[in-house]
Amino acid sequence: MSRRRPTPCAAAPVLIPIVRLWILRLLVPLGLHREFIMKHDFNSDTLAEALDLQEWIQPGPKEFNSLAVRAQVRKAHDALAATAGTLDVPERLSDNISRLKGLVGLSDTDCRILEFAVLIHSERLLDDLADNLGNLSTAKVCHILSVLLDIPERDVRSALGTQGVLARSGLVAMGRHGATVLRSKLTLLSDRFADTIASTDADPVSLLRDTVSLTTPATLSIVDYAHICPSLDVLRPYLKRSVATARVGVNIFLHGEPGTGKSQLAKVLAQELGCELFEVASEDTDGDAVNGALRLRAFRAAQSFFAQRRALILFDEVEDVFNDGDSVFGRKSTAQTRKAWLNRMLEENVVPTLWLSNSIRGIDPAFIRRFDMVIEVPVPAKTQRQRILTTVCGSLVPPRVVQRIAEAESLAPAVVTRAADVVRSIHAELGERASAAAFELLIDNTLEAQGHPRLRRQDPHELPQVYDPAFIHADADLAAVGQGLLQSRAGRLCLFGPPGTGKTAYARWIATQMGIPLAVKRASDLMSMWVGGSEKNIATAFREAEQEGALLLIDEVDSFLQDRRQAQRGWEVTLVNEMLTQMESFPGVLIASTNLMEGLDQAALRRFDLKVKFDYLRPTQAAELLSRYCVALSLVAPPPEDLTRVMRLSTLTPGDFAAVVRQSRFRPVSSVSSLVSALETECALKQGTKRAIGFY
Repeated sequence: MSRRRPTPCAAAPVLIPIVRLWILRLLVPLGLHREFIMKHDFNSDTLAEALDLQEWIQPGPKEFNSLAVRAQVRKAHDALAATAGTLDVPERLSDNISRLKGLVGLSDTDCRILEFAVLIHSERLLDDLADNLGNLSTAKVCHILSVLLDIPERDVRSALGTQGVLARSGLVAMGRHGATVLRSKLTLLSDRFADTIASTDADPVSLLRDTVSLTTPATLSIVDYAHICPSLDVLRPYLKRSVATARVGVNIFLHGEPGTGKSQLAKVLAQELGCELFEVASEDTDGDAVNGALRLRAFRAAQSFFAQRRALILFDEVEDVFNDGDSVFGRKSTAQTRKAWLNRMLEENVVPTLWLSNSIRGIDPAFIRRFDMVIEVPVPAKTQRQRILTTVCGSLVPPRVVQRIAEAESLAPAVVTRAADVVRSIHAELGERASAAAFELLIDNTLEAQGHPRLRRQDPHELPQVYDPAFIHADADLAAVGQGLLQSRAGRLCLFGPPGTGKTAYARWIATQMGIPLAVKRASDLMSMWVGGSEKNIATAFREAEQEGALLLIDEVDSFLQDRRQAQRGWEVTLVNEMLTQMESFPGVLIASTNLMEGLDQAALRRFDLKVKFDYLRPTQAAELLSRYCVALSLVAPPPEDLTRVMRLSTLTPGDFAAVVRQSRFRPVSSVSSLVSALETECALKQGTKRAIGFY
């Protein structure tokens, strides 16, 4: 204890009676008078003033006499100890602890230990004097508290045990890792807990404000989670029944990429059940991160605090607990170092808890199996994305733009709501058109930062205005096939043939006729550089199409269905196996397209109900399509010589017409002859490519 001389005008510090008694017990029964009363003066003049020993402070009216001072301190101790039964902690602290007593079931011994723990964290003189006890073992702490609080040592030991209410509620935990000073051995719920409980007329929720807080209302609704409807159809009645019957050990694990709406789903579920939702904090009121061990203590406290309330607990970012180890250096995660304790908590928690994580990878399977349900929350399907966009920012963005933005398959709800909040705050300054542009800009920037493609500025799958399946040269009646799919609502088709012959457009037409979305997946969308990543992407594509009720078009399917007999790597075989498995179990319409039919796995080909060859336009089709495009481009009817020219093009496709129309935006087509010339150029390029291959 450092020695400080008070200034002559300084007022003596005032000790509340109960703290004065504890200090005197430290000095007399526990022998700290030897540290406090020196041969010629005091170790701490401040403490001497607080104990009304000013007359002995040098220079003073009396010559310092250590024996006389000790006698005076002992006399003060005996006098105050005689009135110990009438001493109490400050009224506000007493009231708050009384609330906690009824809430979590504290005993009288628990209350007195909690009172002491709070006051040693807030009364500096008590803390400073106790430091002179040195570093203490757990056994010594129990003995010291027994003396200070006049409680049998066995009762103190029981109250501070791991199964005691203080520890289970997280209010006071005994530091059991090594010896340290008394204050540090009695760890409170949070750094601010002592100040809060001693100075605030507090509701239990406010006592937990650094560790647990009441969440804000949901901004989404249950209809925004139709893409996980099968899981919710089980989860919702299970939670409802669990809350109604006070079922013990209810734990739900929700995982998915950041921003997919996991926290919002927790809020929606709580709102639907009429429950309060309390979130275990990941940072304190100063914005500093709370480590995994303290978060687990907060979770345990919340279980005690809210056991009698209609409540759910939300534990977000569980990586702080389950996956904060280091496999390279062999460091275990917080959960693994407390495995038995955490397993017991997962089996005995009385308040249903929703555990949220961005990834399930790296979490010990022994923990995973203890959750009642494990649910992945992926990015919503297109129909859900469009609904969310309309709800959140329908007033900021025109419907056609909403529809286009909804095409972004990586667009998570959190990205939408954050961008909408920003734009809405400056909407008056920007105006209608600039607000829509700003909204797209913010989404683009976030998607790009996350490693996802930016928004498409136009729909690449939009059907041409003159589209008609009659203009496709195929070896099947495509109109009849479309009618059959419309009736059966299921089928697997393989469309093959040269590029531009209309395979993708036909899939779009079928989806339009059926009135369902079209989900297009290319090789670049599904192939992954990580082991198992491509298989996972394929499974996700089929699952999302099924959830959305979409027609699934897999372009460049030859990338996934190469003949397994020619495989040189193990992953090539597993890729085909995964595709075949998903094809067989898919209940909707699957259309696969390829330019390369040779080399496809024979077993895969047998899985398709129908294989349709798409070829270059027949002369009559070419002539009729030319007439249609002349009308669309406001040109005169094609003369016979131009019809003859176009009918001679043996490699002409509907895609060539579409390419020329796109060129017309910057190179206008002024006549039928120039239109045919552009088509001849497109075909010549294809023929030129063929001549360039091989030797002359």
